[in-house]
Amino acid sequence: MTARSVRGVAAAAMAGALALAMAACSTPDGGRGGGAAGSKDSAVVGIAYEPETLSPLLGYGKDGNSKIFDGLLTHDAAMKLKPALAAALPTVSEDGKTYTFPLRKGVKFSDGKPFTADDVVFTYETILDEKTNNASKAELDAVEKVAKKDDHTVVFRLKYPYAPFAERTVLPIAPRHIAGGQDVNNGSFTTKPVGTGPYILTNWSKGEKLTFKANPNYWGGAPKVKNFTMAIIKDDDIRATRLRSGDLDGAILPPNLAATFASGQGKQTLTAKTFDYRNVTLPSANPVTGDKAVRQALDVAVDREAMVKGILNGAGKPAYGPVPTDSPWFAKGTERPHDLKKAEQILDAAGWRKGDDGVRVKDGQRASFTLWYLSGDKLRQEHALAFASDVKKAGIEAKVESGTWEAIEPNMKKDAVLAGGGSPADPDFDQYLLLHSSLAGDGFNNMSRYANKTVDEQLVEARRTDDPAARKAAYDTVQKQLVDDPAYTFLTHIDHLYVIGDRWKNLTTQVEPHDHGLASGPWWNVEDWQPAT
Repeated sequence: MTARSVRGVAAAAMAGALALAMAACSTPDGGRGGGAAGSKDSAVVGIAYEPETLSPLLGYGKDGNSKIFDGLLTHDAAMKLKPALAAALPTVSEDGKTYTFPLRKGVKFSDGKPFTADDVVFTYETILDEKTNNASKAELDAVEKVAKKDDHTVVFRLKYPYAPFAERTVLPIAPRHIAGGQDVNNGSFTTKPVGTGPYILTNWSKGEKLTFKANPNYWGGAPKVKNFTMAIIKDDDIRATRLRSGDLDGAILPPNLAATFASGQGKQTLTAKTFDYRNVTLPSANPVTGDKAVRQALDVAVDREAMVKGILNGAGKPAYGPVPTDSPWFAKGTERPHDLKKAEQILDAAGWRKGDDGVRVKDGQRASFTLWYLSGDKLRQEHALAFASDVKKAGIEAKVESGTWEAIEPNMKKDAVLAGGGSPADPDFDQYLLLHSSLAGDGFNNMSRYANKTVDEQLVEARRTDDPAARKAAYDTVQKQLVDDPAYTFLTHIDHLYVIGDRWKNLTTQVEPHDHGLASGPWWNVEDWQPAT
């Protein structure tokens, strides 16, 4: 069997996505156990979302940059794969079904125990175990077996040549000697993790903050930022206030709030290009959103350009599906312009007639449904209100409600949600979880409970080949199907804006996924930050 470098496989399979890569609560308590904003070797940043777990076995850090852990591979600033716990990029068999990773020697977990091939095998086998509650395990469906060749060599054997497999090896490696002796779903490792990464978790105050200290024995070199705190501040306005008062060194902010921090005030604003979209779920169990004609009408009733201009202040682009329009994976010709007249024609032809109050009715059913958004999230709120305003003109009523995810999740089967998603590494990572019928209603996967036989077939076809042309053709078909049979109403793709103190120099961002916070932003490489003076 002739070996070939993963560079060749990855370059062909992911050239489109990687071509886009570019740089772009409460008050933390004075840094006790973490860092204080303004301290020379400490940093405090404000993030909007809190993880449910810190265990990579349950999905934490699956896209990399987890701070506490490392994967076999990681991404550089341009989103190119490079070795981390692996000593080099893997070699790949000619049939694309065997990946061999040499492992870095001398690496230790933060408790002093050595990292070996056993930890890699344990991590992947545990994630794939049917008893493990990892919602993203479908991304590893191709794995047939992971085996230890020796202490410093691991071999993955795949069922089929899964083109983006190397991208899945950025997921963090857990220590078998700790996590292996616990209940994987509920053990203490989920909140008190031990890894090989640049930082060690010192405290997690749920709903308030996560604090970290530098791992002095990190294989990549001791981090320059010794104390790092992530303040969990779900409300955008409060995050901006904390940043302005000096409680934070940096924060992610929506465009209208980021614009209030003018240059020259000790702050700098960084823009990260993303695959992050906002969409409206269209539950099939709801008699209104489950109607194909209603979904088609909603798709053209919304004014995406106006949302980009009015809500995002131009920091984004219209979204017609999970793939951004400037991605090589985007199917040209699937753009849907705002066309209220067409929306009304679709509804008229399907028998939805306007009632006296302007809301359409069909067979006694009013064209009315509830639309939830996450409270405190201004961007979701503004998207929800704009969506409701647009579709009202077509005779459809979207009743906007806000709530926590705890309040929203029990209603997702029949109520619409202002949701988000997006993954830049490979189209499979987002589209399969978002659209495949086998994952309908599986937590936050396929929230619309969408079922389309052609889409299912093409999603499987695309993930079972490493031929770039065949994959492009399959994903083009999926996107064309979403024109005729929309699964969601996609609204915008959002650029992430970060405002951060100018006492740090040469900060960069990566092309980012939907999940922004712990793994993204200018702190994707906080361990390498340099003070400006």
